[in-house]
Amino acid sequence: MLLQLFVMAYAAVFAAEVLGDKLLYTTGVLATRYRTLPMMSGIALAFMAKMAVAVAVGQAVTALPPAAIAVMTAASFCWIASRFWSGDDEAGRDEPARVVSSGSEAAMVSFASVFFTEWGDVGQLTAATLALQLHAPTIVWIAAVAAMLTKATLAAALGVRLRLWVGRSLSRRTVRVGGLTLVIALAVLSVVEALGTPR
Repeated sequence: MLLQLFVMAYAAVFAAEVLGDKLLYTTGVLATRYRTLPMMSGIALAFMAKMAVAVAVGQAVTALPPAAIAVMTAASFCWIASRFWSGDDEAGRDEPARVVSSGSEAAMVSFASVFFTEWGDVGQLTAATLALQLHAPTIVWIAAVAAMLTKATLAAALGVRLRLWVGRSLSRRTVRVGGLTLVIALAVLSVVEALGTPR
């Protein structure tokens, strides 16, 4: 019975907003910048916290003010952009495009990138709904975190492959400009979506 609940919750959260999840694009960008282990550690802690809130408060996450979500999300993405832009540009073109940063910085930036953005998104709402319907908050929480980490791992793997590929042909500055452009676009999109969603 518990396994069935886990599989049901995992599948539902994993399938929710796969291509439209901006956090996954953010994870891919972070993977071009930071070492994988500390980055994923920060992301894992953020997903644990966000899904715990979703399961605990249920559908109350839908009551979050759109303007507050927009401001917090945009500010977080702008901060990510500033961190992504920082770093020296002295390395050669053949070196993979990765910042030489501490593990604690990578974990902190990754945690903030996930925790402070996209509150009340489809993944959280799915977890909240399942927690109410199945009356198994712990199982739903574990399954939701596992599903989000699976998606984040896939996005990170693509980001690492991208970093290795572009590192052979593009300068660090070019990679930073591309990542910066994507993150700013996500910030603008988040604001437009949050302010345009009726609550």
